[in-house]
Order: sequence, then C-alpha cells, then structure tokens
Amino acid sequence: MRVLIVDDEPLSRSALANALRARNDIEGCDSAKDAIEAFEMLEKKPYDVLLLDIQMPELSGIELAERLNRRNTAIPSIVFVTAHHEHAVAAFEKHAVDYVLKPFSTGRINEALDVAIRRTEGERVSRLIRVLTQLEALISKSAKIAIKTKGRILFVDPKDVLIVEAQGNYVLLQRQSGSYLLRESISAIAEKLKPYGFIRIHRSVLVNSSFVEEIEPWSTGEYVLRIKGG
Repeated sequence: MRVLIVDDEPLSRSALANALRARNDIEGCDSAKDAIEAFEMLEKKPYDVLLLDIQMPELSGIELAERLNRRNTAIPSIVFVTAHHEHAVAAFEKHAVDYVLKPFSTGRINEALDVAIRRTEGERVSRLIRVLTQLEALISKSAKIAIKTKGRILFVDPKDVLIVEAQGNYVLLQRQSGSYLLRESISAIAEKLKPYGFIRIHRSVLVNSSFVEEIEPWSTGEYVLRIKGG
C-alpha cells in the first residue's frame, strides 16, 4: 500500500511517517506540507491511503477531499488526522474511513490504517468484479471485417485476432497464425473492433476479451491481463 501524509506541522508528519515505517504492509510513504502540494502529487502518482490534516493554510483537508471527490478517478481511502473534533461530521461526509484526533498514539493510527487498507482492498475487488462482468457481457460476433493491406482487401475473422498494437503510423494486428501491419490509426481500428469484444487496455493496445485468461491487480491500481498462450 502507498500512503500520502498531508499535514502542515513537521512534527506531526514525522510521527505519522515513523508509525508507517514500523508496518510491513506499507510499500511507500510520501509527505506533503499542505493540501495544494498534496493535490499536485495525487495528480502525478496514485496512492492507496491519505492521512489528511484538516486545518491547513490556503486549502483545508475538507476542501482537498471535495476536489478529489469531483475527479472522475478512484480516490485514496481518507483518514483525517486533526486536533479539531468539531469537523468530524463534515469529514465523514467526504467519504472518510476514519477520524483520528491529535495528539494520537501509534496504536490509534495503526487501527485507522487497518480500516483504510481493508476498504482499499475491498474496492479493488469490486472494480475487478465490474471488469469481469463487462468482459462476460461482450458477445463474440461471427462476421468478418475488411482490412486493407499491401493493395489488397482481406476479410479477417475478429475471433482469430489476439491483440492490436499501435506502431507509429501503423497498427500491428496479431492473429493466432501470423500478423498484419496496417497503415491505420489505433482509434479507427478500435471503433471497428469494438462490437466484437475488443477492449482498449492502453492508449496503444487493444485486446480480444475472449482470449483473456487472467486479470491481476497491482498495488499501483493498474491491472495486468494475461491472454491464452501466456
């Protein structure tokens, strides 16, 4: 799990970092001195848990949580760490998983982290189930598609295509028996193959969902798809 500490008090940041270093389930820990710096860091790198102070200059922890909730991306599990108990209701309204009052003990921080990590793992499983449901809902088609290559028009059965990968101004269409290099954009091919169960797992890669054997979630929030044949 990756954790981001956001607090304008250096001593508080140091105490939280020490508590995190004592755990073996924390892969990485970064710190931000205020909510603005934290938001910039969250735009660049994913985190699983956010230990967030509330009263900070310029942008409060509550306001940062509001910004994160407005984004169309998954947000970290938020634990508010503050000296002001009167913000508790507002904190939980921003989807906080716990609320720790200062001064805090290491035991109380660990308790909050356990709750946050369980929620993060649960959300990963939920996302994985949604992906699997979408894959199962895709219906394979029997019709062939026409593609132009080397002055010819070939009729290819989409069921035979494993993946399509962008290579500059071309796309490499890989079949179980051979491949074709086409002068075509990945977006145009994606639109053509969308009805046949192809999903875009990267800006330069399409994969035939019927060949997917395994989906492995990574701690970064990304997924690895393994297709038949490895």
